[in-house]
Amino acid sequence: MTAISADLVKELREKTGVGMMECKKALTETNGDCDKALDLLRQKGLASAQKKAGRTASEGLIESYIHMGKIGTLVEVNCETDFVARTEDFKELARDIAMHIAATNPLYLSREDVPQDVLEHEKEIYRSQVTNKPPQVVEKIIEGKLEKFYTDMCLLEQIFVKDADQKKKVKDIVTDKIAKLGENILVRRFARFQLGEIAG
Repeated sequence: MTAISADLVKELREKTGVGMMECKKALTETNGDCDKALDLLRQKGLASAQKKAGRTASEGLIESYIHMGKIGTLVEVNCETDFVARTEDFKELARDIAMHIAATNPLYLSREDVPQDVLEHEKEIYRSQVTNKPPQVVEKIIEGKLEKFYTDMCLLEQIFVKDADQKKKVKDIVTDKIAKLGENILVRRFARFQLGEIAG
């Protein structure tokens, strides 16, 4: 069995924000492989993040972002305690989301927020684009196009602009912070303003 050095434990702790004992345990389980230990902690963290999702989040902050005086955003991000709201990790999350909104212009917060009439309208358009296919194939195609619609239009479903691998969605970076900070975190609402744009 590999001996786990204090430096390795420290390195993993700095990467994850998880306690020393948990880091050492993860490194022991993975024979000192830092990447595997990181994955292991994330899996455990994500599992505990799911448990935290039901807890009340009534603290937090409202973050703003202005891009070259032309685009402005406001976002409310909630957590459970004022202590976490004041941490640099939490502030960074709120700033990143505010900047993401400026870059991507989402119309809705989550897929649950898309009005039913908008969904029906989208489905009609997709249906008219598919010809000479059996009904079950048509439904599958519509389903796929709807997923693309959610990814384009819903903030939490969008690919996070700062993710170099283009794999993580905004909801994933929120879940990662829940795992790291140990509190439920919610993106409550947002607004985006563009110079010269007529309000709907």
